[in-house]
Amino acid sequence: MSFEKLFSPIKIRELELRNRVVMSAMGTHESAASEDGRMVTDKLIAYHVARAKGGCGLNTIEVCSVDAASAPTGFLSIADDRYIPGMKKLCSAVHAAGGRVAVQLWQGGLAVASDPQAQILLPSDMPLSPEYTVPGITEERIQSVIEAFGQAARRVVEAGIDVIEFHCAHNYLPHSFLSGGINRRTDGWGGSFENRKKFPLACIQAIRANMPEGMPLFMRIDCQDDMLEGGLTIEEVIDFCKCAGDAGVDVLNISRGNILTAATVYEVAPVDIPHGFNVEPAARIRRETGLLTMPCGRINTPEMAEDILMQDKADLVVMARAQLADPEFCNKAKAGKLNSIKYCIGCDQGCYDYFCRCLEDPSLEHITCLRNPAVLEEETMALRPAPQAKKVLIAGGGIAGIEAADALYKRGHHPILCEAGDTLGGQFVLAGAAPRKGDFQRAAYMAAENIRDLGVEIRTNTPVTPALIAAEKPDAVIIAIGSKPIIPNIPGADSGCVVESHKLLAQKDVSAGKAVVIGGGLVGMEVAEFLAGKGSSVTVVEMKDSVLGELGQLRKIGTHMAMAQEDIQVLVNTTCKEIRADEVIVEQDGKERMLAADLVVMAIGSKPVPSQDLQDTCAEAGIPCYVVGDALAAPRLALNAIHEAYRAALSI
Repeated sequence: MSFEKLFSPIKIRELELRNRVVMSAMGTHESAASEDGRMVTDKLIAYHVARAKGGCGLNTIEVCSVDAASAPTGFLSIADDRYIPGMKKLCSAVHAAGGRVAVQLWQGGLAVASDPQAQILLPSDMPLSPEYTVPGITEERIQSVIEAFGQAARRVVEAGIDVIEFHCAHNYLPHSFLSGGINRRTDGWGGSFENRKKFPLACIQAIRANMPEGMPLFMRIDCQDDMLEGGLTIEEVIDFCKCAGDAGVDVLNISRGNILTAATVYEVAPVDIPHGFNVEPAARIRRETGLLTMPCGRINTPEMAEDILMQDKADLVVMARAQLADPEFCNKAKAGKLNSIKYCIGCDQGCYDYFCRCLEDPSLEHITCLRNPAVLEEETMALRPAPQAKKVLIAGGGIAGIEAADALYKRGHHPILCEAGDTLGGQFVLAGAAPRKGDFQRAAYMAAENIRDLGVEIRTNTPVTPALIAAEKPDAVIIAIGSKPIIPNIPGADSGCVVESHKLLAQKDVSAGKAVVIGGGLVGMEVAEFLAGKGSSVTVVEMKDSVLGELGQLRKIGTHMAMAQEDIQVLVNTTCKEIRADEVIVEQDGKERMLAADLVVMAIGSKPVPSQDLQDTCAEAGIPCYVVGDALAAPRLALNAIHEAYRAALSI
């Protein structure tokens, strides 16, 4: 597939982009490391340069505060002239790499609350607790913020930036004014839709007045408000976008989500949300406004992007996390090297979850990515040629072993990947058998195909043993043999009706009228959905007071939304006491109850597969040995396994 439309140029006003791929703004938290916590850093420049060199058509710098009093730390700012030099330096570097740059102008509304020193600005009074209500913005501050947008645009132009994007989505102040679900004002800035449009339109006019005629203006806008009473309808959004077009907006970046409700799941949509979920709303908005349009949201393959453009549903395509996962995404797709792309799987572990953690934990500098440990460490963690080629024996053909082999090969080493079973991919493949997680399975298969394409030596049905290490005499060993299930000491746990969770997910044909799943972690809930999808009535038994404890916020929301559609009952604060032929005895709140069960699935966790004999063999022979992933400690996230494997490959 040639992806001719995706990689064709497009001209917007006087700016020509080399292709239709846009990396939209993504918070990195990297600016927290700067002098005042709001400036461009060298790491941020290297991050954007890598994506420009990788072929991206337009890099959008993350949200930039326009108003100094409400500018939180950990987010970029353009609220003062002192921020111009950093922006200029970033822009020049991206231009030298062949790319183009957009800056997203932002007033964060409620979202700036992550910094207690930042002023929260809302259109009208909002109670945050019984003791505290955030007062609505005053008329004077309304005018000052409008002016701030205009002055921010002036600074962006002075920095040599190619595109300005106005953020009018996700509960930030312009969207909050526009939405009837948030704006409760009774003066000329609220009430009717005509009044609610005034503030964002005034911001657009102030921005446009400070831009050259030939410079494009983009706008990020929600296609609708979900789960928000009185919120925006798509008809209102279309009406507003027509007005925005008249005011000087050229391109609509169609998004979705708000932080006031569970609809926040749509902002950085996890694997639970369908691919391209904004495409059809964006296509309608495009038809009815006549404006250039680009949808975002779970568009992670070049095939999908090309199809959207060829069906004339959009003019550009937002592929942001796709380029977190692989900065060379565009170049690889254009060259047809599809197996070599490290595809975003929508896990949210390194991007959204890490960003939230960064706001609370100063030891975490910035976001990362499960598929790409070098995010924002493009210089410090680059795969540079090794000083000396070495033979490296890798035990385990799961995703950690595959990624270690890939990194080692690219550094010039000779990896030998040994897998005890007959296929590669390990638990990543099994995870892909769970509902909505096909991206995991596809990523594992393509990663395996990639190392085959490279010519990596792969030996299946070959467990690594002390004898194999002695025979091969490798220069280094990486142990990535994963974990095995914990089987609890419960009467009846060895009966015929009991199956371990991973074995169940590996089966294609499963039939059970009534099933009980012991364990309400991620794997347990995936098993519950897997069985419910095949017609079973499922009860999940969890000792703790909640399920899905290891999941981040958005994946947890997505999973709960899906579970609500299935025949799944969850019992928390409940202990399994005994398993019998057709029932499970549990205790909840000091009382025993019986659960009918044709099938019982154990999903209470895992422990590392023992590898001390391999480690001892390496120590005796003086061979450097690296234990990674669940083989080191279990259970953990795939992000941990891949990052440890990558660092091991860098160390050899």
